[in-house]
Amino acid sequence: MQLIATDGQDKSPVHFSTMTGKLDGFHAINTNTATNDFCRRMFESSNASVICINCYSMNMLHGSRKNCQPAFQRNSDLLSERVLEPHEIPRTTQAWIRLHGHGELINKTHFENFIWIASHNPQTIFSLWTKRKDIVAHYARQDAIPKNMILIYSNPLTDRLIKQPPKHFHKVFNNVTTETEGENCTGQKCITCLKCYQFDSESVIIEREKKRS
Repeated sequence: MQLIATDGQDKSPVHFSTMTGKLDGFHAINTNTATNDFCRRMFESSNASVICINCYSMNMLHGSRKNCQPAFQRNSDLLSERVLEPHEIPRTTQAWIRLHGHGELINKTHFENFIWIASHNPQTIFSLWTKRKDIVAHYARQDAIPKNMILIYSNPLTDRLIKQPPKHFHKVFNNVTTETEGENCTGQKCITCLKCYQFDSESVIIEREKKRS
């Protein structure tokens, strides 16, 4: 299954990233994990079960992907400081867009801009991974979540399976460190799986972490 090429990005200041590895074939709207206060607090957690202490994004943006920080930071600033003007909202003809291959919601304005982007591209499914239940709840209570936005709760703890999505979320994404019954993500590429990009697929996702040398 192929993604349709994204268009209209040259007219918008929002930067789209072409993803690689597991996410090969997807475009994403990323922000800068390294300057996100929430991410830094989680990365520095003393709790060994917190998935963020091994954050691939934080490590990459301080290492092999350091050159991505300027573009991601422009997105961070643009999306979190004010609501986009109509002419700034990107248009896309892709089937699916990932909201955050790198990064996390910074504040309510950031999420409001994602809502506007999804609303202006009703033909595209936008999947958002976030741990920020507080921000999601604020807009869900206002019935502001567009019908083409899949909300995935990113479980912050490894080996603590959440078997039902929290309120306001469509799915929950769990990480485990050892072979676990029910794994349905481990070793797969997103483009051939699409569980996280379809409303009618499994709502509980389980992925085993890669062992780090």
